[in-house]
Amino acid sequence: METIGNNLLSWLQQMGLSQALSRGILVLGSLLLLILLIWIVLKICRMTLVPLIRRVTDRTATKWDDYLLSDEVLDNACHLVPPVLLSAFLPMILPLGEDLMWFVDKACDIYLIVIVLKLLCSVVNSLYAISNEHEKMKDKSIKGFYQMLKLVIICIGVIIIVSTLLDKSPVVILTGLGAGAAILMLVFQDTIKGLVAGVQLAANDMVRPGDWIEMPKYGADGDVIEVSLTTVKVRNWDKTITTVPPYALVNDSFQNWRGMFDTGGRRVKRSINVDMRSIRFCTAEEMEQYRSQPWMEGYEDTGDEVVNLHLFRQYITYYLRHHSKVHQDMLILVRQLQPTAYGLPLELYFFSADTAWVKYEDLQSEVIEHVLAVAQQFDIEVFQSPTGMDLQNFASN
Repeated sequence: METIGNNLLSWLQQMGLSQALSRGILVLGSLLLLILLIWIVLKICRMTLVPLIRRVTDRTATKWDDYLLSDEVLDNACHLVPPVLLSAFLPMILPLGEDLMWFVDKACDIYLIVIVLKLLCSVVNSLYAISNEHEKMKDKSIKGFYQMLKLVIICIGVIIIVSTLLDKSPVVILTGLGAGAAILMLVFQDTIKGLVAGVQLAANDMVRPGDWIEMPKYGADGDVIEVSLTTVKVRNWDKTITTVPPYALVNDSFQNWRGMFDTGGRRVKRSINVDMRSIRFCTAEEMEQYRSQPWMEGYEDTGDEVVNLHLFRQYITYYLRHHSKVHQDMLILVRQLQPTAYGLPLELYFFSADTAWVKYEDLQSEVIEHVLAVAQQFDIEVFQSPTGMDLQNFASN
């Protein structure tokens, strides 16, 4: 290489150019050739090797190689070429002094380290994508672990870069960092607490992406869309996004509705207020009429007088136990609560067979509407506070 350079320099001088101008043209031409060489090698890698590798991975039956050799990983691998070629050929091209040569060497080394860090981070991203495809791992909150792994890789890379600039061993740099550990812990306290909280959340299976959680303290009420190292993102029902620190989910109380979806039943707990003046004993004619009804199935006739509210509860229980949208394997209860100034509360306690919000609300409305309509057949009056029209009618009478 040196011989070729000397021959070219002599040829330029024979052409009538001065030694300084000939040397400048030679250096400039060599730089352009090196840049062209780097560009050609990059093009060959991107247009030949990368498509070849993609065709091989596409033909395999497994999916992990598609992620591990993704476009991001291969592109970063191709970018290893420039620093290697620059480090190898630049000292031969440029007639640099000792100080400037040291700077060029360090710049090439740092460039190579940065590209290697990007490559390792892209591999970590691929591993995370592979984990999300795994049936047992895709519902786990593991993003924080991979973010922490990338953070460790970056920290190691920074230490290597500093040791390269100072011409010191990385062990010496790590020893020096021991004195500043308190400062580092203060700077990265949220990250450290987030990592510890992420381990606890994953180990105890407290929250997963897709869970519906409620945390009034932070204004969170909706679906978890992401669990990362430093934040848990919740998409609220009004489509706003609330971010909650992971350690807050460990230290504070929150409600997770995942159990409701897993069991397949969503609780309905609604009540109506019965006007206590309408509660009375049923007549013999009414009892004769009721005995032929299917909802009297299982009713035990003790011979005592029967209260219309008792039969009303019997009917509602039968209605719920034969409703196609009510979960029949869960508790169904119709009970009385403590009487109040607004009447006697009659509570319906059951579970919807469909946990979807719209269908759940439809079932509640359907049941309450039916109960209010059928109450009149038992001569049961539902209590409500007097309206303006009621007071007007009372005054006119």
